[in-house]
Amino acid sequence: MSQSDPEKEKTAKARGDGGSDGPSDAANSGASAAASAQSGDAKSDGTPDQVQKLLAEKQELLNTLVRRQADFENYRKRVEKERTQERQRAVETLIEQILPVLDAFDRALAESSDSAYLEYRKGFELIRRQIWETLAKQGLVRIDAVEQEFNPHFHHAIERVETTDHAEGIVIGELQPGYLFHGRVLRPAMVRVATEPESKSARVSKTDE
Repeated sequence: MSQSDPEKEKTAKARGDGGSDGPSDAANSGASAAASAQSGDAKSDGTPDQVQKLLAEKQELLNTLVRRQADFENYRKRVEKERTQERQRAVETLIEQILPVLDAFDRALAESSDSAYLEYRKGFELIRRQIWETLAKQGLVRIDAVEQEFNPHFHHAIERVETTDHAEGIVIGELQPGYLFHGRVLRPAMVRVATEPESKSARVSKTDE
């Protein structure tokens, strides 16, 4: 009489469980473990070089960024300086054209001493003062000349006057005022300069010649 179906199923299951750990499965597991170990070794060997390379690239990018920022800052300062100089040149040109008007006011105020023109004089003085204050705000400065030692950078000698009242080379008169614009001579002052009188013997020798 043949075995029953349940008994056959138990026998087949027992045989199947015993054969699942065969030689082929063990070999496959070993090969996978070895490949994983080799891959891990390869990764661990390449990591320091990659890190160093990335750090070098990062430093190079930072250096490039710093240089670009410095270049942009220098460019910005240069542009601002050029714009300031252009504005100053425009104002300087305008002031040069206004100076003759200022000179005309000065001459009018110096020559008009008649009491009949007193009210007009006050008006001229007010207008002249307003013009000067506007120009001074832009950087115009009058050059000190009278009683100063002659300086060819600031003074233009029109006449030399022999005198014993002042030392040699002292400015004793101003024919036209001079001005500075932001520290640069816009117009030198036209002046008279004191010089020592020649001695009588020097004059006689020149006459004999």
